[in-house]
Amino acid sequence: MSDDRVDPTASEFETHRHHLFGVAYRMLGSVTEAEDAVQEAWLRWSGAERDRIDSPQAWLTTVVGRLALDRLRSAQHRRETYVGPWLPEPLVRVDDDPADHAELADTLSLAFLTMLERLDPVERAAFLLREVFGLTYAEVAETVDRTEPNCRQIVHRAKERLDPDRPVRFEPGPDEERRLVDAFLGAALAGDVDALHQQLAADVVFWSDGGPNRRAARHPILGRDRVVPFLNGLVSRLSADAAIAHVRVNGAPGLAISDGGEPLLVVAFDLGPEGVRAFHTVLAPEKLTGVTAWPT
Repeated sequence: MSDDRVDPTASEFETHRHHLFGVAYRMLGSVTEAEDAVQEAWLRWSGAERDRIDSPQAWLTTVVGRLALDRLRSAQHRRETYVGPWLPEPLVRVDDDPADHAELADTLSLAFLTMLERLDPVERAAFLLREVFGLTYAEVAETVDRTEPNCRQIVHRAKERLDPDRPVRFEPGPDEERRLVDAFLGAALAGDVDALHQQLAADVVFWSDGGPNRRAARHPILGRDRVVPFLNGLVSRLSADAAIAHVRVNGAPGLAISDGGEPLLVVAFDLGPEGVRAFHTVLAPEKLTGVTAWPT
C-alpha cells in the first residue's frame, strides 16, 4: 500500500522555495549558488524548532540571506579579479507569460543586478532585504549582524549609490517590445549603420561577459558611435549556420544565438523610449549551461 501522507515540514518549505530562490539569486547572481543556499536553508528548516518560529517566510528569508551573504563575501575577490565585466548568470525562458513579466519586474533584470555589483556584500544584502523583500530593519540587522541604526545608514547609502543611475522605468507592451527588438535585429543583420543608429539611445551601453575563455569586450562600450561598429563586427563574425531565437532574459526581451549548432551567447535588451539603452550579453560558457532555449 502506498503512503500518501505529506510531510508537513517539506510542504511548508516548498511553499516558500520560489521566494527563497529569488532572494538568493538576486544576492548572488548565480543559479547554482542560489540553489545551494536554498538547499542548505531546507536542512536548517528541517532541524528547527518550528513552534518557536512566528513567521516561516521571514525566518527562512533571514536564513537564506545569511547563507547568501557568506557566499557573496567569499566570491567578492573572484569577481574583482574577473576577466572583463562580471554579469549574472541569465535566467532564460522562451514563453512570454504576463504573470512572469510582472513577477520578475525590474529587480531581476540583468541591468539591475549588474548595477548591484557596485555595492559591497553587506550593502547589497541590506538593500535587497529591506527595499525589495520588505524585511523590517530588525530582521535585516539580524541577517547582516549589524545594529538597526547602522542598517538604516547602510540602506540609505546603498540607495544613494544606486538611485542616480536607475533609469526611468519604460514598460512597452509585448507587441512593442517585439517590434523594437525586431527593428534592431533587422538593422544589425543587414549591416545598416543608419538604421542601427536610429534603434539605439545616444548613451547606449554594451556589456559583455566572456569570462576567461571566450572573446568579449573587456570594458563596457559607451555611446552609440562606439557601439554601432562593435555590433557590426560582432554580426560579421557569425557564420551562415548561425541561428537566433527570441527569448526572455530575466524578464526582459532578449535573444539566444547559436552558431554551427553550438551555444554562443544570450543578450538581454534594456529598452527605453529613445531606443535600446543597454545590452547585457553573456558569452561565458559556464554561465550558459542552464539555458535550454538554443535555436537550431
